[in-house]
Amino acid sequence: MMRQYELVERVRRYNPNTDEALLDRAYVYAMRAHGSQLRASGDPYFSHPLEVAAILTDLKLDDATIVAALLHDTIEDTSATKAEIERLFGKQIATLVEGLTKIKKLDLVSKQAKQAENLRKLLLAIADDVRVLLVKLADRLHNMRTLKWVPPEKRDRVAQETLDIYAPLAARMGMQDMREELEDLSFRQLSPEAYESIAVRVSELRQGNGPLVQEIERELKDELARRGITAEVKGREKRPYSIWGKMERKAIGFEQLSDLYGFRIIVSSVEDCYRALGVIHTKWAIVPGRFKDYISTPKPNDYRSVHTTVVGPRRQRVEMQIRTRDMEEIAEYGIAAHALYKDASGAPGEMLSHESRAYAWLRKTIENLSQGLSPEEFLEHTKLELFHDQVFCFTPKGRLIALPRKATPIDFAYAVHTDVGNTAVGCKINGSIAPLVSELKNGDEVEIITSKAQTPPGAWETIAVTGKARAAVRRATRTAVRAQYAGLGRKIAERAFARAGKVFSEDAVAKATPRLARASADDVFAAVGRGEIKTEDLIRAVDPDWVPPRPDERPDRPTNGEGWFELKRGHNLKFKIPDGAKNREGADAERLDAIPIRGINGELPVRFAPEGGAVPGDRIVGILTPGEGITIYPIQSPSLQNFEDAPERWLDVRWDVDELSEGRFPARITVTARNAPGSLAQVASAIGDRGGNIDGLQMRARSADFHEMVIDIEVFDLRHLNTIMADLKARDVVAQVERVNG
Repeated sequence: MMRQYELVERVRRYNPNTDEALLDRAYVYAMRAHGSQLRASGDPYFSHPLEVAAILTDLKLDDATIVAALLHDTIEDTSATKAEIERLFGKQIATLVEGLTKIKKLDLVSKQAKQAENLRKLLLAIADDVRVLLVKLADRLHNMRTLKWVPPEKRDRVAQETLDIYAPLAARMGMQDMREELEDLSFRQLSPEAYESIAVRVSELRQGNGPLVQEIERELKDELARRGITAEVKGREKRPYSIWGKMERKAIGFEQLSDLYGFRIIVSSVEDCYRALGVIHTKWAIVPGRFKDYISTPKPNDYRSVHTTVVGPRRQRVEMQIRTRDMEEIAEYGIAAHALYKDASGAPGEMLSHESRAYAWLRKTIENLSQGLSPEEFLEHTKLELFHDQVFCFTPKGRLIALPRKATPIDFAYAVHTDVGNTAVGCKINGSIAPLVSELKNGDEVEIITSKAQTPPGAWETIAVTGKARAAVRRATRTAVRAQYAGLGRKIAERAFARAGKVFSEDAVAKATPRLARASADDVFAAVGRGEIKTEDLIRAVDPDWVPPRPDERPDRPTNGEGWFELKRGHNLKFKIPDGAKNREGADAERLDAIPIRGINGELPVRFAPEGGAVPGDRIVGILTPGEGITIYPIQSPSLQNFEDAPERWLDVRWDVDELSEGRFPARITVTARNAPGSLAQVASAIGDRGGNIDGLQMRARSADFHEMVIDIEVFDLRHLNTIMADLKARDVVAQVERVNG
């Protein structure tokens, strides 16, 4: 275990003005607080915060961060309190430790909504002070290094959480080395066979190639020196998880991988970066399409470097990364490279992150918290932002837009501005007209063509890649649906006022909004269209003296009561049976029925799906057709496939039928019966004996021995229908009975 003076020396190497007394106090306090506590490995528990602090000294962090690392488990696992830590070490360190304590309590691998809320809390804690994230990443790294001591049932959970949350966060903060180690340790736990297989293949390749890396390092360094460029060259093999990811992405085998070796060439200036690039391209053949200039176009996490892949010594493909020493610092330490100190006295400093684009990304992500996203939408948005590697595209005026891989012009449009996305009708990529679903590539210049008459189709949600675009499409879809409901509700209100003998006025409705607990007249009309406000309540809110007519005084009620159900709850939905339908006595009729279904206003025209209908007991959905009304389908109806591209038309409806109701509902069955005298009579008898009512019948010749009957029947509910079908199947003349759902 690291001694007290050793920790101080590690900090002093990069910060000669470190506050040694502060570090000593924190060391002693944490050691005493954890006392005789042990880790699962049997080591003293204090060894863990000490190793976390050591990892952070490699990142060259300030005294306050190192002290917070030493103390990060004290509030959670010992009798220490925030007040005590604030008294001994100051408010800044106490706040850091408290933030880490809150994060420790989070369970990021859980049910979707809970995970989203936990991720939200994590990002909020990080937004207050990014050093909280740096300590947490170091904490997770040490826990992953010692994962073998964790109970087996917890290892996969911890590894998956690391791969899903912490490794991507490290990447977004520009901490590539930490990201790669976290990914590798997680990969080894979650897929041990795949990890071992790749490790063995890399080892065999290393033995077969001999000292290839050293040869390329030496040859590169000598070639650059001959051209007057002083450079440090570092070569390495790619890590197993990186190799596995490339194999998965490109669907190729290990033998097909061509660039398992990477080399960093570190020079003294930006000018030397491009000079070195010229030397490399002069000596070795470049691999087309593998050149990337992140110096002129840095990544959002501040990463800057020139990448190229060449066919180098021994005809090996090797990737070269050329950068300055400052760029190397940021590539290694990411946001930690922005650690500055308030003064030269060594007093605890603050992380000054205003220069960091990575921290700007984090701040931007936090802004999404104020956009009213649901927990699931927030989780989707944030994970998309975390996981995807990026492509860089340009507007016609040269503005750089960073997008996830596989992004489309739809994502590009919403990245420029939400209004641009909502009004996009087409695009040009590099000057040529292209579909909005095209996959963008690095360096593409994208021009979005817009129209004020456009509203985004709901299908864009499945095409867009970025969380921002998906959320914007959802909002626009909800707005469009609300506008449809408002238009429908306005027509319903107009008819209701006319029937009541009242003059309809939107101004009067607007004045009555406080009585209806709505903010505007449009909100009222949308609520009427959705069935949330009854028209009687609307009229009464506008004219408190109005008295609605008694039910027996309503002019549109059939005088004989035919077809009406006595409802204890729910709303009356009015619709007409199609011309030519039969009533219960078999006579032609044009009849109004009241169908009790929750979620739809009483004046909205409703009909059942053709060729099959629906009965209580079926799971049902409503499909809204503006200007026509709503059609009720059973959830299993194949006809619903016709509306998959219009999710805004789907309504959530449920049966609300009194069990004592005598109402009947339409269903359709096909009966295959023997072609024998009396077979039709037996089928009709089976239906009649069980209380079913035949509403229509078609005979179809099937063969000499069998014929098929398509029967429209009226039943009380699904149980009633199943009873009739079971009775039919029991008849000797019946070979098969099936229900038709469209």
